[in-house]
Amino acid sequence: MLSRSILRQAAIAIVFLSAAASSQTAPDKTQMPWLDSTLPPDRRADLVLAQMTLDEKIQMVHGAGWGVLRPGDPIPPRSNFGAGFMTGIDRLGIPDINLADSAVGVRMSAYQGRYSTLLPSTLAAAASWDTDAALLYGKVIGRELRAQGYNMSIGGGVDLMRDPRNGRNFEYTGEDPVLAGTMTGAVEKGVASERIMNDIKHFAFNDQETGRTVVNVLLDRKAARESDLLAFEIAIGIANPSGVMCSYNLYQGDYACENDYLLNHLLKKNFHFKGWVLSDWGATHSTVKAALNGLDQEMPGDENYFNDPLKKAVQSGQVPTARLDDMVHRILRSMFASGVVDNPPIRSVVDPFQGRDDAQHIAEESIVLLQNRDRLLPLQPTASIALIGAHADVGVLSGGGSAQVDSPGGNAIDPQPGGSKWGVPIYFPSSPLKYIRQQAPSASVQYNDGKDTAAAASLARSSAIAIVFVTQPMREDQDAATLSLPDNQDVLVEAVAAANPNTIVVLETGGPVSMPWAGKVKGILEAWYPGIGGAQALANILFGAVNPSGKLPATFAKDDSQLPHPIVPGISSHDDNSKHPPFDLTYTEGAAVGYKWFESTHRQPLFPFGFGLSYTTYAYSGLAIDNATRTVRFTVRNTGQRKGTEIAQVYAALPATARESYKRLAAWQRVTLAPGESKEVTLPLNPLYLSVFDTGKDTWQLLPGDYKITAGASSTDPALTGILHLLP
Repeated sequence: MLSRSILRQAAIAIVFLSAAASSQTAPDKTQMPWLDSTLPPDRRADLVLAQMTLDEKIQMVHGAGWGVLRPGDPIPPRSNFGAGFMTGIDRLGIPDINLADSAVGVRMSAYQGRYSTLLPSTLAAAASWDTDAALLYGKVIGRELRAQGYNMSIGGGVDLMRDPRNGRNFEYTGEDPVLAGTMTGAVEKGVASERIMNDIKHFAFNDQETGRTVVNVLLDRKAARESDLLAFEIAIGIANPSGVMCSYNLYQGDYACENDYLLNHLLKKNFHFKGWVLSDWGATHSTVKAALNGLDQEMPGDENYFNDPLKKAVQSGQVPTARLDDMVHRILRSMFASGVVDNPPIRSVVDPFQGRDDAQHIAEESIVLLQNRDRLLPLQPTASIALIGAHADVGVLSGGGSAQVDSPGGNAIDPQPGGSKWGVPIYFPSSPLKYIRQQAPSASVQYNDGKDTAAAASLARSSAIAIVFVTQPMREDQDAATLSLPDNQDVLVEAVAAANPNTIVVLETGGPVSMPWAGKVKGILEAWYPGIGGAQALANILFGAVNPSGKLPATFAKDDSQLPHPIVPGISSHDDNSKHPPFDLTYTEGAAVGYKWFESTHRQPLFPFGFGLSYTTYAYSGLAIDNATRTVRFTVRNTGQRKGTEIAQVYAALPATARESYKRLAAWQRVTLAPGESKEVTLPLNPLYLSVFDTGKDTWQLLPGDYKITAGASSTDPALTGILHLLP
């Protein structure tokens, strides 16, 4: 058998298609000054614009159709079989834009017989609270897009988890705007580092899938700026994205893709966004209004708003030529700034081994230990183990919809050639059974599929340890009706826990779920959708090769009754988004999303935001606050017997004049400590994260007064407290 290193070298050495075969005709650079890479991107865009005809400009502001996304539709000759395609301008040396869905890995690779790495969900990555891991996450996506011939990523979801039942929460980064914005920004910065155009989406308030194309979100501007829009502001500031995708829903009566406040006033003026706004697929609803109110490109482009109708609107003066030029300039500028013109992708072969290693590293930082009674974990490799449920013999679950990566060899629970089917839960071939057996080679490790509850309980009763795997399949275009696990899995856990007091539950979920059995099991691990290296990562944590360090990026409620909306707004038993009647959705919680809601309403969650256990323990001491520099300093010490990484968190409660009944996440740091080791942590407090939004002045305001500062292990752990005093 060939060694892994030889296989890797061989894979890298192969060129899938020659550059000549997959590229456009090489331009004559001597006649095109805009191809001078030493010029600023804006200047280069201006030089191209001066040479373009009206038809060429119109060609750049819409896509070429649904292509492979809709059976029977034509596929452009140079399309890369991705989610979208914009035809370039050959005579001017402007390349096509080939876009790929790539929230958690490159989608639809099977169309070309290609492989793509499935990363843990972005919600999982957020649970690492590690910006370096997030940067790596983006780099994996960027390098695999280049290897497959794409030059633009469609990812970067940063909509807040207002409703934990949202089908796309696994594509987003949690409930807090500071954490979500920071982590998404780092992911997309990583994508851009590979000279790929990056994207931030869905702008804005795409916080549920139920009725997503008709729901009118009602949220006042102050609350909006301090919650969802703050997450976008932070992410865009970090990532400097090429594109921002506007969402399907309406905000305050106007569709997001023709919303003057969101696109012109906020994004382009206040956020200083220099890239272009592209619509979500089919989210364009007009020509003149959309163009004037900030939309720059209609995707996928066959809805007939930004082709001939836009050309006629420009010719008639309804849309000024200057506005069309701005639309095209933004696209061209992004193409030059990102490097896709000067360094176009050249097809090669994805390195699956490097991708798997990177995915496993991220998963190991993302898995959250929620419960460990009697210190049952880490496991001893000699104990007999019953492994039960969730196809844990063959693979791990992934998220569905436009974030669905094709599984190598097909769905692990039903292997068939070809791409993934929409709406079918897809498992990836990372077998928990295999890797648990590797960790415990001398132990008896037996598997039961959990379909027969009595048989599962019988196996659990005859084993020293029982590990129950449970799943929550989630996808785009559909919300969960409840936080409860589907398919009677709660009954399975209850039965196993009754049969074996040493029961551990592993959750593979798209977000928070309820756990009525939590008090009856010894251990709980939240693995999220852990990616192609997920089983390896999980086994390493179960047996202590890796000390868990992940912390929750979202609050886990006890049940639906604790949520601001106990029932998903607009949902019905037979919900169909294509036929859903329009409705208004008032977010009564305002800016108090997630843990802020629980604190302001004095509700005790199942597990709080920022919570996560370790196989060691930590102590906090010596809080010092510098009012002049707005910094917080304290010491963290490892008081246990194992090396570990603590995520030290700082929260701030604003002065009474802010009229807030909750604290805000203000800063954090991952701190790695050997047993007995101490480290001093110094964290600056970003004024933006402490500010309130003044709608009258349309600006952020830092209030004078006393800010109560807490530092500790979670949002509900005020290990240290102090006061930051800001003068008027």
